Order: sequence, then structure tokens, then C-alpha cells
Amino acid sequence: MDSFSSLAVFVQAAESRSFTATGKQLGVSASAIGKAISRLEDRLKVRLFNRSTRSVALTAEGALFLDRCKKIFEEVQAAELELARASSAPRGKLKISLPLIDMLLMPTITKFAKAYPEIELELDYSDRLVDVIEEGFDAVVRTGDASDSRLKTKTIGTFSHKIVGSPGYFKQHSIPQVPADLLGHICLHHRFPSTGKYEPWPLNEDGAPIEIELPKPYVASTLQPLIALAEGGLGLCCVPLFTVQRQLENGSLVAVLDRFLRNSRPLRILWPATRHASPKVEAFVNFMAKNLFASNG
Repeated sequence: MDSFSSLAVFVQAAESRSFTATGKQLGVSASAIGKAISRLEDRLKVRLFNRSTRSVALTAEGALFLDRCKKIFEEVQAAELELARASSAPRGKLKISLPLIDMLLMPTITKFAKAYPEIELELDYSDRLVDVIEEGFDAVVRTGDASDSRLKTKTIGTFSHKIVGSPGYFKQHSIPQVPADLLGHICLHHRFPSTGKYEPWPLNEDGAPIEIELPKPYVASTLQPLIALAEGGLGLCCVPLFTVQRQLENGSLVAVLDRFLRNSRPLRILWPATRHASPKVEAFVNFMAKNLFASNG
């Protein structure tokens, strides 16, 4: 046990590069940290740190030892998580970042909350690229590609877009047959609040993008107001299929120009790439993968 404690002191000191800071974190003096490191070096018969009056730095041997120690602690964490899974239901606070699609994910989130009453949810809606680790998120839900090597990712589904309008709107306006016809229609647009940029309508023909500067008489920072305006007969909007599946099924919205929207985008969950996901994160990932698109069509 003493050996394990000395390894923990070493890892803390190696990451902070300061015996003083390590002492403050562990509630002991810098001198006590230095003595603990010296005893560890004596036992290993190798110098782990180069010391100066101002700072400490890992030796080459210390860097190798740090890597091994981290793996040891990862294995201990994995063992604790396995015991937690076996002994109790997932619990604790789960901080999640979600894309700005307003309440459109909430039916599935609500089902998750009912299925796991011991998990406390903290939901943060944002279209910005959050720093999952630095900002303390347990998981994020995002569209598009994932490239951060510090994160694990699971694709929970793919979705296409639909250009939709109400039957009442089409009684007053002709149905567009080609993308150029949209220039004569009222177009409802989504603008990202963090960048001020408009989300482009993914128009294409034979795999080639179609560039059209569409009119922008109505703009919103989330999708749900655009869908409501379209249902009210005020124009056309281009939104993910799963956000309007119900309206398409009940006939309050009608899709147009489908053959010019042959695109598919992934919806992913990302979480910190520790060796094993915690029970609460694992429960959330698996539940969303199973239920999100099932509940939205």
C-alpha cells in the first residue's frame, strides 16, 4: 500500500512539475513530497527527477516510469468501474453538450432520465466546438466528423436533410421542381449564433454541390422555430429528417426536391478516451444509439 501511495505522489509531482504544488494538492509540505520521491528513487535505484532551486523535470527514466504508472492507475480505475457496474445501477451527475436543435432531442433524453433515475442530468445546448475534457463534459452529441484523439466516438445514426413546407403554403406557391426555383420562394434559414454563419442547404445534383444564394427573409438560431414557421405556412426550411419525421407522417409538412438532397451525415456521441467509459456514460451512449432514431422515425 505504501508503494502504491508513493506511485501516486510521483505521478502527481510529474504532472505538476512542482513539489510545492503537489504538496498543496495532497495537503502536505513540499519537503515531505521531496522525501517521498527520494525514498522511491532509492528503492528503484534510479533518478526520476532533475531538481533545481526553481523547478523539477523528469529524467528519461522518469518519463518511462510515468508512462508505466499511468497504465497501472488506468487498470485500477478499470477494475473499480467493473465493480461499480456489477454492484449498482449507473448514478451521479452526467454533464452533456448537445447541438442547438432545441427540444428535438428531448423525447429520447426524457426516456433516458426515466430509465436511469439515479443519474442527474446537466444539459448544455451549444453549436460551438466545446473542449470536452477542459470543460468537464462527460459526453457530447454532435454532427459531422470527429478528429480529437483524446476522445472516443460512437456513431448513433445517420440522417439526411429535407426541404419542407406546409400544404397551405403550396396552395399559394408553386412546388419547386429544381433548386433554381427556390429563388422565387420564401426560405427560412438557420444561423449559428456562435459564428453568425448561415447553415447551407446541402443541394447537389449527380454528386456535385449546387451553389445558390437563397433569399433569407426569416432567420433563427435554432431549428424548432423554423419548423414552426414552415408548419404555419410562412415558407420552406431545410432541416434534418429526424426533426420533422412526425410532421411528414401526419401531413402537416410536405417534402420537396428530394432528389437534390442525396446526402447523409453522422450523428455522434463523443466522450473522454479513458480505457473504460464510466457506467453512466456507457448507459447514455448505448441508450441514445438504440433509441434516438427509433423514437424520431
